[in-house]
Amino acid sequence: MHDTTARTEHRLRRFVAERLETAGYRSRTPLTVTAWEVPDEPVPFAEALSQTYTPFEIGSAWGRPWSTVWFHLRGQVPEQWTQDLFAHGAGAVRLELLVDLGFSGAGPGFQTEGAIWSPDGVLLKGLEPRNHYLPLDVAPGDWVDLYVEAAANPDVPNGQWIKPTPMGDKATAGTDPIYELRAADLALLDVDVWELTQDVEALQGLMLELPATSPRRAQILRALEDMLDAVDPEDLAGTAAIGRERLVDVLAAPANASAHRLHAVGHAHIDSAWLWPVRETVRKCARTFSNVLNLMDADPDVTFACSSAQQYAWMKEFYPELYGRIAERVREGRFIPVGGMWVESDTNMPGGEALARQFVAGTQFFIDEFGVEPKEVWLPDSFGYTAALPQIARASGKEFLLTQKISWNDTNRFPHHTFEWAGTDGTRIFTHFPPVDTYNSMINGAELAKAQRQYAEKGRANSSLLPYGYGDGGGGPTREMLAAARRTADLEGSPKVTLSTPEAFFTQARAEYADPPTWTGEMYLEYHRGTYTSQHRTKAGNRRSEHLLREAELWATAATVRTGADYPADALRRIWRLVLLQQFHDILPGSSIAWVHREAERNYALVEAELEALIGTALGHLAGSGDDRIALNAGPFPRAGVPALGGAAVGDSVGPAGATIEPDGEGWVLRDAHLRVVVDPRGLVTSLRDLTADREVVPAGMAANLLQVHRDIPNEWDAWDIDAHYRHVVRDLDTAEEIVAEPDGDGATTARLVIRRRFGSSTITQRLALIDGSLEITTEVDWHERQKLLKLAFPIDVQAERATSEIQFGHIHRPTATNTSWDAARFETVAHRWVHVGEAGYGVAVANDQTYGHDIRADLDPAGRPITVVRQSLLRAPLFPDPDADQGEHVLRSSIRPGAGIADSVREGYRMNLPVRTVTGSGALVAPLVRTDNDAVVIEAVKLAEDGSGDVIVRLYESLGGRARAAITADFAVTSVTETDLLERPRGDGSGVLTQTADGSVTVDLRPFQICTLRFAR
Repeated sequence: MHDTTARTEHRLRRFVAERLETAGYRSRTPLTVTAWEVPDEPVPFAEALSQTYTPFEIGSAWGRPWSTVWFHLRGQVPEQWTQDLFAHGAGAVRLELLVDLGFSGAGPGFQTEGAIWSPDGVLLKGLEPRNHYLPLDVAPGDWVDLYVEAAANPDVPNGQWIKPTPMGDKATAGTDPIYELRAADLALLDVDVWELTQDVEALQGLMLELPATSPRRAQILRALEDMLDAVDPEDLAGTAAIGRERLVDVLAAPANASAHRLHAVGHAHIDSAWLWPVRETVRKCARTFSNVLNLMDADPDVTFACSSAQQYAWMKEFYPELYGRIAERVREGRFIPVGGMWVESDTNMPGGEALARQFVAGTQFFIDEFGVEPKEVWLPDSFGYTAALPQIARASGKEFLLTQKISWNDTNRFPHHTFEWAGTDGTRIFTHFPPVDTYNSMINGAELAKAQRQYAEKGRANSSLLPYGYGDGGGGPTREMLAAARRTADLEGSPKVTLSTPEAFFTQARAEYADPPTWTGEMYLEYHRGTYTSQHRTKAGNRRSEHLLREAELWATAATVRTGADYPADALRRIWRLVLLQQFHDILPGSSIAWVHREAERNYALVEAELEALIGTALGHLAGSGDDRIALNAGPFPRAGVPALGGAAVGDSVGPAGATIEPDGEGWVLRDAHLRVVVDPRGLVTSLRDLTADREVVPAGMAANLLQVHRDIPNEWDAWDIDAHYRHVVRDLDTAEEIVAEPDGDGATTARLVIRRRFGSSTITQRLALIDGSLEITTEVDWHERQKLLKLAFPIDVQAERATSEIQFGHIHRPTATNTSWDAARFETVAHRWVHVGEAGYGVAVANDQTYGHDIRADLDPAGRPITVVRQSLLRAPLFPDPDADQGEHVLRSSIRPGAGIADSVREGYRMNLPVRTVTGSGALVAPLVRTDNDAVVIEAVKLAEDGSGDVIVRLYESLGGRARAAITADFAVTSVTETDLLERPRGDGSGVLTQTADGSVTVDLRPFQICTLRFAR
């Protein structure tokens, strides 16, 4: 028999494109349109309703970038539609509103969007490029009166992810309108034609994924050919039902018993900011959620999972009527809060306490608002996953974790889809990667086949989760996706798709896979490595805010307990929520438009000012009145006679005494009791001698404090990526314009050397000082480069097989060699306040106050001897999505501490980030509220309980990676001490941390990196 497969498939494609997709609506009639353009930022419906609207013609341009136009649509349903609406049986034709705001070929969420409002202020539904209808319950002769809030959001990438664009900033985006209102019609949806379209889409998608020799593929093609013959292209309305009959048998063939099972869960993954500002995210949420509620009204089986408590909070504040409807669906179990975090945050860079607070704030919000406690972590799109996350998640009551981002790896394929993930302390969490490799599935044939094909656990388990719905920029599930799910529920050749919930999936997955494999340690994303460095000001603001929050809570708690001062709970909660929002995985990583990052910088400035005020108020209560100088130390370790978490009177001599600086030939020598540092005429450190150990740290023939500039042009995602080829081109900044010793007020010199350099259009000033046994380097940069990467290099004369990097509540080890493809792909890594490299008996710490990106590698000195090179990534200058990223002035502090072990590294990290404060007062000792007698057990947070009881919450962790016993003593009256989870609830797992309690003291026994939260009842 002749093979006509190709011709039949071609015939089918043309029929679908030219006939079927354009014939869904039987009749259309335009509405009358008037418009009002909002002069500036969006306004509420009530304000828009009161404005004067002017006539607006279909086909006219509207909307300067980022503006809002309100359209008022009015018209009468034609009387002549009575026959169509009622003559063909109930449901054969449906009346709908159709609006085309000028949608482009770009997907939903990346261009114009709209919201349809009733005249009485009810948000009815969103308008998206592939979902721009509203079902209407009106009859012929009735009048339709609706409002459309149209957002002129520009297509920022415009098909590219590297080209500079002015569209990311309202000030540079232009004032010309960028859209055209193409349609505002009443229309009659032909249900038979629409259903036929869904039949064909499902079968065609499946057919194209089956092998060419598959009998099932041939069967589907023959059925589709029969349908083509039965349908009259000139009378689709009259023959669509006949065409559907030709497909009944092929659609009814049941799936194979062994077919993969997909739990389809509606989803939208709305980025809380990215290629749009936060204010637009608020509206995106409202539009998407109204879409979902509209679907739920039409279909009782629809479920929708939504994370990010922040997005619910926005609805409560700005859309209370919509929020009420959401709450009702939550009570029904159909609109499902998931994740339990305030936002879907980055997990690489937030500090330990901040990451814990993501879960505290998010989970508590869901409990308070809905009586619901999510049991899964929901982070489909974050750029890698810290090894601290399993413990933090489990300590907040989570049992499961979902992500799919690791499927983006550029080198190695992750070996599992369902597995146990073990963190730094050994805590495990049941984890799933949807094998469909997307959080925005459309439930098409290609995606379903991919999920079944890629599933790594075949033969051991057979279920995976399918998050479906338009995401990133919002939109959510559509009726077409639901139709696809129903047609593939039990279809031969396809996986079995079931409309489900996250809870149902995880319950089944864990039951069918009782002994899954284990992945231990961080889940490093082999991609988006530039996000550790891009938009430095955002990262600096985050680090500063985290430490100021620690101080504010500590001193406010002390002031309340010691003096009875009011505790600023509401202010702290509000500030925490703002900081947590800005840890969203496209804000803190530096991958958003200019608008987002300029706003983040302003927010951080406000946060700093408000926290400084709270700290000042609390310290005023603690210090009392007087003119004595008092030093306050919020760090967990004593500093220069000042107790940890407390304060002491100090004299006028407080400061880095005993350090000298002297010229030495053409260079300079800095010296104190611990270190001798030689700086050559280039401003490079050619010798760093540890006087205590009598050991040289800088390898012979090499230099530290070396600033290096690389060409930084990644292949794809500009702000996101650093590609390995950046190392091919480097320029050492080894010329100094000026080197001077900086005098103090008495004309003497201190151990501070000032080095000035110039590179391209940029200037760099460094200040070197010896402080507390460390060489501290302050780098001030006026940065005006493009697509350049600035690194600060420290070659260190140790043969380190591994580098130790601080992460949340501990640290991890990474190889310095590149023996495997996994090691080689990890050429840029993240660390928090410090990294450490060493060999038996000796080590060196390199610390910072606002840097996250590092590369640490084994190398050779000029004589061929093994050494280790530590480099901090200081600044980048990507062009997209913010063409002015990182331009301007920056101040970064680094330190290198010779002779350091891990404990010294931990201390150095806190020293760099929590400077001692000096205030005036009575001079009395400010005694710490709590103490630990073991420095390995670090007190990370001291605060009052969230429930307003006045109890003191103390969070601590084991910091060195070993077993530790510590007595935690409270310096206030205590009635009881209880171990709690992160939400400050008594732990019921019998962890055995508390071994004895007496007189306000408790002894804790901690395992390596264990987090412990104690509640001291007063």
